Amino acid sequence: MAYTHKFQQLADTAMTQVTGVAPDQVDALLAQGAVSLDIRDKEEHDADHLAGSLHVSRGKLEMNIEGVIPDLNTTLLCYCNANNRGALSANTLRQMGYVNARYIAGGLKAYRALG
Repeated sequence: MAYTHKFQQLADTAMTQVTGVAPDQVDALLAQGAVSLDIRDKEEHDADHLAGSLHVSRGKLEMNIEGVIPDLNTTLLCYCNANNRGALSANTLRQMGYVNARYIAGGLKAYRALG
């Protein structure tokens, strides 16, 4: 998908502000209590998602996250299909005080590619 220059700049900046988690680290982090947070649209989530993930779409993230995850210390693994929306979401969550918000580098596609 082709992104606008300004959108990509925002996403690139977000990726420098938050930690990306390698797809092969996801299962271990989840086993340690991390929460996977699917920030994609409902149709994308319905088509495929990480088992046990919570779904809060990027469009409603700021409005709804505190009701879904009130603990600001929760390790959150935000993901989209690739990188951009996951990184933007993790960065927003960090700005809201979620100190352990991260994104899955490469998103769901990279995680699924592991087999």
